[in-house]
Amino acid sequence: MDVGERIKLLREKAGFSQNELAGRADVSQTHLRRVELGQAGITVDHLQMVCDALGITLKEFFDIDEGQDDFFGALANLTPKQKQLLMAFLKSL
Repeated sequence: MDVGERIKLLREKAGFSQNELAGRADVSQTHLRRVELGQAGITVDHLQMVCDALGITLKEFFDIDEGQDDFFGALANLTPKQKQLLMAFLKSL
């Protein structure tokens, strides 16, 4: 999976449109679209801004293990909001 595909996956997982993520990350929507399509590259600084907007670290961005099907692998792939909701649910049990 390339950087653009990963951004798109994480953006969709977070429930953001391209326009919304671009605004939150302070990058142009046109450039973000081109990165997602593999038509342009992205600087580390802009990738950090995208990660900040998604609420993840660069390390989390690059932690890809497509073969993880276990419980802990699924937990690692949750967005921060999903983790918060899961914790609230577990505390309610």
